[in-house]
Amino acid sequence: MTTTIDFATAADIPAMADLLHELFTLESDFLPEREKQIAGLRLILDNPALGRLFVLRVDARVAGMANALITVSTARGAPVLLLEDVIVGKTFRGGGHGSALVEHVLDWARGQGMGRVTLLADKDNAPALAFYERLGFEPSAMKVLRKAL
Repeated sequence: MTTTIDFATAADIPAMADLLHELFTLESDFLPEREKQIAGLRLILDNPALGRLFVLRVDARVAGMANALITVSTARGAPVLLLEDVIVGKTFRGGGHGSALVEHVLDWARGQGMGRVTLLADKDNAPALAFYERLGFEPSAMKVLRKAL
């Protein structure tokens, strides 16, 4: 089994949309809407200054993904990442692929001079929360609020 992690390409969009469908059926805040997910993926791919999409491939097949959005933190005085859409397909879970994917993104972020990586996880998804804590992520005192426009 050959595993690689690299930046996504336009050819990966259908597989990434499938992964997002799987992810958004697990999360209580989001619904799978393939056309919207494809539009979002294209927006990021076409504008690398907004962020980068990473894909995990197992034997050349897209098996996982992560979305690393770039912003600036005035608190850190540096660019920072918002890590979203981290998912490894169900058939590939449990083999360390998720850890490898997140560590790859973290290494890339360090190399880009990012001052922090923040992520959001569904508060009821205990396995995901435990996964991120094993990777060194800590709970924040901040509360997430949002407003749809």
